[in-house]
Amino acid sequence: MTDLLNRISNTDCTKLCHRVVDGLCGREPPCRADYSATWSLQEWLQLQDFLTALFRIAVGSNVSDEEVLTKLSDVNSSHTEAVLSVLRARQEEIRRALLNRTNNISSATLQDFDWQLKLALSSDKISSLNTPLLSLSLDVRENGALRTVAVEMSREELSTLISSLEAANKVVLQLK
Repeated sequence: MTDLLNRISNTDCTKLCHRVVDGLCGREPPCRADYSATWSLQEWLQLQDFLTALFRIAVGSNVSDEEVLTKLSDVNSSHTEAVLSVLRARQEEIRRALLNRTNNISSATLQDFDWQLKLALSSDKISSLNTPLLSLSLDVRENGALRTVAVEMSREELSTLISSLEAANKVVLQLK
């Protein structure tokens, strides 16, 4: 996992770590397009998740530099130093972001939801097409503004959404 960092220069590693911290602090995260030639989508997501978790755990649990170095054992020394320097430089900023996020967890951003079950019918195959669809409307508060997000899902898409929400719930419970 961490050997993925070795594919970029030390300067790019520092920039990437700063952008990951920016994303953690609610600002613009790193852009996948900037690194598409270096990592596949799956590698990119794994690396971004790893770095975000590393910064969260290191600051949230007050982990020592030695423990961080252990987690970065596959990374060459210049990249390890780059990650540590970003961690040290932005530790207070990360701590504030984690505290703000923890304080905001109790006031959920999802304000309301409504769902309806529909039966999709096709004009030329009305008698043979019986596909149940879920119409889900979510009222989401984003940056103080309330907006409605409407989604229509098939049974398979609903199952995927439920699995994703269950996984997210497990992560939230681990962070508490």
